[in-house]
Amino acid sequence: MRCGKEMEIINLKSETENERIDSWIASKLERFSRTYIQKLLSDRRITVNGQFVKPNYRLKFHDEIVINVPEPEKLEVKPEKIDLEILHEDNDILVVNKPKGMVVHPAFGNYSGTLVNAIMEYCGDRLSDINGVIRPGIVHRLDKDTSGILVIAKNNAAHEFLSAKLKKHDINRVYVAIVEGVIKDERGKIDAPIGRHPVERKKMAVNVKNGRRAVTYFRVLERFKGHTFVELKLETGRTHQIRVHMSFIGHPVVGDMVYGRKKQKFKIDGQALHAKLLGFEHPSTGKYVEFESKLPGYFKELLETLRRGL
Repeated sequence: MRCGKEMEIINLKSETENERIDSWIASKLERFSRTYIQKLLSDRRITVNGQFVKPNYRLKFHDEIVINVPEPEKLEVKPEKIDLEILHEDNDILVVNKPKGMVVHPAFGNYSGTLVNAIMEYCGDRLSDINGVIRPGIVHRLDKDTSGILVIAKNNAAHEFLSAKLKKHDINRVYVAIVEGVIKDERGKIDAPIGRHPVERKKMAVNVKNGRRAVTYFRVLERFKGHTFVELKLETGRTHQIRVHMSFIGHPVVGDMVYGRKKQKFKIDGQALHAKLLGFEHPSTGKYVEFESKLPGYFKELLETLRRGL
């Protein structure tokens, strides 16, 4: 619930035991990132049973959690004139085709050249503010070096609608990738929980003990000598899900220096992964809409190279 104009009060009760509070809250409130939750904890805006706790606090059954979410601060990120490939626009949403190499939203100390800078210039104040000062309009994300389709919310009602659909896995998200090795099966399902890597904390990993359920479906589109072109459909949307899952089954995405081979055969500046299709019920009409983007140039060139047997 909201309290005046200064903050939003959120009350939660833990139904789990021994899980980190920052991870648990982030799983319950997917509109907030884990980093943002940690900031709220550090700023003493979250209490457990009336007491302030640290981000590594381990929950107990029936802990009473109160979160004081401040109203969005004045955005310090400046609009920038950056060319956007717009696939669709109406009063509620903006659908864009993000190029490889573009960061979706600013990080602290890096407020320039992102998709957010671009949409702020394009949309002005016609963006949702649910995700705070750094991510206006951003419903979901793509990694910097993943190209493809993103939907932007132009108002809070649209944002809440799409976030709810995303949480219920009711948004159709289809990717294509070129992966290492030859996949023998025509199609398959990867059902393996993903969580923070137990040692390398900046990475994600299949983590049975502390991970969250993650499901990826794959279908082989074309095979080459030593590589496979695949279509991938997400049931869930965990951080780096496709990259982690494909690495887990022994077929990392080509160009992925984090989860794949340290020595890459092709120099493509990041992973060969493209968000090809996005489908969902429209926030206003309720009708199913679907958008598709063409393969970017770098991806088509790599396919042609593989088809020549190089």
